[in-house]
Amino acid sequence: MTTLLAQAPEQLSRAELLADDPLWLILIKAVVILLIGPVMTIGLIVWERKAVGRMQNRPGPNRVGPGGYLQSLADALKLPFKEQIIPDSADRKVYFLAPVISAVPALIGLSPIPFGPEVTIFGERTVLQLIELPVSVLVVLATSAIGVYGLVLAGWSSGSPYPLLGGLRSAAQVISYEIAMGLSILGVALYSQSLSTGEIVEAQQGGWYFYLLLPSFVIFLISMVGETNRAPFDLPEAESELVGGFHTEYSSMKFAMFFLAEYVNMVIVSSFCTTLFLGGWMAPWPLSTIGDGVLNTGFWPLLWFFGKVFLLLFGFIWLRGTLPRFRYDQFMKLGWKVLVPVGLVWFLLIAAIRAIRNDAEVTTGQILVVGGVTIVLLVLLTLLLPEKEIKDSDAVPITGGGYPVPPLDLKVPDTTPRRKALKAKAKASKQEPAAVGSGKDSGDE
Repeated sequence: MTTLLAQAPEQLSRAELLADDPLWLILIKAVVILLIGPVMTIGLIVWERKAVGRMQNRPGPNRVGPGGYLQSLADALKLPFKEQIIPDSADRKVYFLAPVISAVPALIGLSPIPFGPEVTIFGERTVLQLIELPVSVLVVLATSAIGVYGLVLAGWSSGSPYPLLGGLRSAAQVISYEIAMGLSILGVALYSQSLSTGEIVEAQQGGWYFYLLLPSFVIFLISMVGETNRAPFDLPEAESELVGGFHTEYSSMKFAMFFLAEYVNMVIVSSFCTTLFLGGWMAPWPLSTIGDGVLNTGFWPLLWFFGKVFLLLFGFIWLRGTLPRFRYDQFMKLGWKVLVPVGLVWFLLIAAIRAIRNDAEVTTGQILVVGGVTIVLLVLLTLLLPEKEIKDSDAVPITGGGYPVPPLDLKVPDTTPRRKALKAKAKASKQEPAAVGSGKDSGDE
């Protein structure tokens, strides 16, 4: 493989450079990939508690370590030594397997993500990526989806009604929002003409996809919140409804594995979103123009990549501190009646635009102008449409919960017929004379 490098040092693709990596370099990359999730989880938990505390005008964790920043590390050391309680009604094999199914895919989900361009590590030319496949996008999508099956199995195997409901919600959630996420990725695949994460990043040199494919970007953002069971889509946990949801019967290290999987999945989907829509490791404008793109070489791209990831992670925290939990019917309606139809229509529109552009040689700027004018005209037409006249009706209005609303002129009577009858009966019993006995027991007669 070293001979290959010597023959054509400038013509190797990312996949060929990765194939040329020696074993020791592959092991270093694998260890780093496995540690990124847990290390970021420890910092992310403290950051989230501090940020939400700031939003709610309270200090947050402030006891363990300087400023309370070692609280997550203390929790990580404490959880393995907690008492482990296993329900008698649990299916023990599946009960033990469920946390593993959730945690393991989360730990390997970052392997196809490109963290940077070509670099030199200890004299070896390589790229900051572990694996590069023609279908790397599907690998990341699969790892983020498989973890949800651990939640489903955890709810079923616990032998308790509340975890079972949480597991069923997880099953519905992964079906609903995985479809919407897949539809949003199709637009990226059409524009980049590839499902390789490295090629998708390189295709964004002419423009990042978050503004070229804005509807896909918005759908992906909403779907990735639903995929990770984060507020306001944390229906599988829902402590106000299901005690603790799918992990109600879990404790000790098994609970810690679910906790780890949730936060690592947040890192995975944020990295995935950065790769698909935010230019991956490329520096933002105008930094990308400095020194003829010198900030897009070497190890500088690591800074831009993780900066974008932390920005998306803060979005998760902001949502948790801002929005209340959705009702389950609202959650399903958003997935099936809003995101999926919009994703389908947008995908068809992208396919039509690509076909027109390839045949008629229309530029992206012209397409954006025509699309913007069309959207403005549609908005104006909707504003010009006459409002629907609402006829007065004697029917009782119904709220979202299905319960009738009392009329505004409701008069509560002082008493009810039943209360009148009870008062009359009590009054009659007081007026009846006491019965006088004969002085003999009935058994003596």
